[in-house]
Amino acid sequence: MWERVRIAGHSADVLTPGQGPYPGAVLYLHGYGGETLAENPVFTECFEKYHLPVVSPVGGACWWLDTLCHEFDVQQTPMQFLRQDVTTWMEGRWGIAAPYIALLGVSMGGQGALNLAYRHARQFPIVASMSPAIDFDQIYGKGFGIEELFPDAEAARQETVVLHLHPLNWPRHQFLCSDPQDFLWHTGSERLASKLMSSGVPFQRDLTTSYGGHGWRYFNAMADRVVRFLAEALQKEHEAV
Repeated sequence: MWERVRIAGHSADVLTPGQGPYPGAVLYLHGYGGETLAENPVFTECFEKYHLPVVSPVGGACWWLDTLCHEFDVQQTPMQFLRQDVTTWMEGRWGIAAPYIALLGVSMGGQGALNLAYRHARQFPIVASMSPAIDFDQIYGKGFGIEELFPDAEAARQETVVLHLHPLNWPRHQFLCSDPQDFLWHTGSERLASKLMSSGVPFQRDLTTSYGGHGWRYFNAMADRVVRFLAEALQKEHEAV
């Protein structure tokens, strides 16, 4: 059911579940490990169940930011690619455009999905983030590519999710989850949840369910709940028209 395509010179895995019409589509951002879900039967079954087509671009260690990453592209930032080229491709393929493109990401891709939704909430009002690597400035210089994007840790911190939450312009549907045994990234999710609550921004969260920490055992265990959230949010967007 998955196929590999090229979008503006970049590879992407695509799932088209049966015949349309579809309630919307999912733009999935992979983590640092680069897994695109094309080989994941758990998520594939969930997308089939909720009749959601998926695009999963291949970005390497780009961190999905609005910052040039030479490993990804020397002229266009990853975020520009997602907002322009990928969404245009999705509309041409399935006739689906904003606001019916839901964002989903894990780890590096989880923070990327939040960053994209927070900066462009009208275009992407639906986002689900699993174990997001929110405080990536804290791994500056530790070999995860952050030092290739920014001159120092403070410059990296300025691009983190929490600093891009706008109190008056936020995605209408947010789901945030993180395993409490995820000792590297869980604190960032707790801090984001605290800021969302103090700002009066509605969102759903699960920061207590545990399946051993950061990894695919946790992601797969949460898959149906997360994809169901996306499907229900897309339905609410249709009903609001």
